[in-house]
Amino acid sequence: MSQNYLHALDLTLGILLSFLTLVFLIRLILTWYPKVDLNKGFWLLIAIPTSSILNVTRKLIPPIGGVDVGPVIWIGIISFLREILVGQQGLIKLAILKSIS
Repeated sequence: MSQNYLHALDLTLGILLSFLTLVFLIRLILTWYPKVDLNKGFWLLIAIPTSSILNVTRKLIPPIGGVDVGPVIWIGIISFLREILVGQQGLIKLAILKSIS
């Protein structure tokens, strides 16, 4: 794989995973405000990328004591993936370094 493609992949995945982390963090904060309607206005930008993923998570891990832990789980998973793939010692960074030498 060419070095330019690796840099583009690194940048794209970094931005995508950061965006998903931010969206799930906002979704987590919004759980404290149950009156916010996620189906209207700006909140659709938060609801659309997270709803289907959280529905699957809720089937596997139901809310504990009325608290939906799905956003916390996904923030952890996405952070782990970001570190493994595009972190300082991530697989893509190592591939870029290998392609340089």
